[in-house]
Amino acid sequence: MKAASANSIQDRNRWAWLWLAYTGFLFIGPILGPSRNLWLGTLAVFAIFLGVFFRYVRSTAQGRPTRLWIIAATFALGLVTFPWNQGGTTFFIYTAAFLPFSIVSVRRVLALFFLEALLILAEGYVFHAHRGFFHVSWPNTFVAIFLMFIIGGGNIFFAQQKRADCLLHDAQEENIALAAVAERERIARDLHDVLGHTLSVVVLKAELAGRLIQRDQTSDRQRVASEIADVERIARTALAEVREAIRGYRSRGLAAEIESARHTLDAAGVTLVLESNATGADNSPSFAADLYAADETALSLALREAVTNIVRHARATTCRLRFFTEDGRHQLVVEDDGEHSITREGNGLRGMRERIESLGGQLSLERDHGTRLLIELPLRSQGDARTSAS
Repeated sequence: MKAASANSIQDRNRWAWLWLAYTGFLFIGPILGPSRNLWLGTLAVFAIFLGVFFRYVRSTAQGRPTRLWIIAATFALGLVTFPWNQGGTTFFIYTAAFLPFSIVSVRRVLALFFLEALLILAEGYVFHAHRGFFHVSWPNTFVAIFLMFIIGGGNIFFAQQKRADCLLHDAQEENIALAAVAERERIARDLHDVLGHTLSVVVLKAELAGRLIQRDQTSDRQRVASEIADVERIARTALAEVREAIRGYRSRGLAAEIESARHTLDAAGVTLVLESNATGADNSPSFAADLYAADETALSLALREAVTNIVRHARATTCRLRFFTEDGRHQLVVEDDGEHSITREGNGLRGMRERIESLGGQLSLERDHGTRLLIELPLRSQGDARTSAS
């Protein structure tokens, strides 16, 4: 996992060098108005920025003082360049692009944006009256501020989305780790309950039979045979119990998927509300009642995909999960109050639809107020279930 993370960082760093394309604005002035001093100055600041940018790319941790000093140096380079090369605006844009990915607080980022805008305005005011090599026009000043806010504002959105994805990924990994720990504890507990007492009895009966054989008395032979028969019966019972336990481990089930969905939605700040027309022994909503394995697997995978879409795209606060069995059909409804901007059917939804339809069911999706996913599966006989499973 560490190697994969390192490779991901390396790939991201390689792609980051594409951002240097924006430094092309630095060379517009020297190309349109050739001047030796202009060219020398532009090449000098370009070389300095290459070093600064290299340090920024290598400094991957947000909030580190080194990274913040690099951003400050980039903005200072823009203030130095802007009066004699209007392409120095690009350094203001770089600063606005870097800040949202380096500071978590949106309020602090916006405050820095306004501070930068004031400094640019002050520089424009100072150099507006100058003529000659050092001169800043008001249109260029306002364009620099406008681009800074546009690029910076867009990157605030992308930075927040990236952090949300990272939090979701971390929560999912934590859930998987916790589920693995819980499963190991359950295996240990069940194996102890299934085999602990049974094997102890087997050992005691085997020892008793051995002692009786050593005595080699005719009266004890019938008892020895009885003890050996008990050992065989107990061993067969234990084998059947272990096989039953293993079958339980292989089947995750819809109830476990709902619990996993609850943890995932909680991590994203979404409340899960459960409804069902069936209840369990404790009068709580019951799910997967009378479901065959193929149907339960299909509904579990569909629920997982729906929850993933809600967390990634919906910006919802509530998710309602309803499970009903009526009119000869199982119905699973997943409904959220979010705003889905994606209207095309992606691979996940398409795969979900194909899986449901292969079982004779149907899937419908509505996006009026939030999103409502309805999955219907027919009630099937035992023969139908065997055919579908094969």
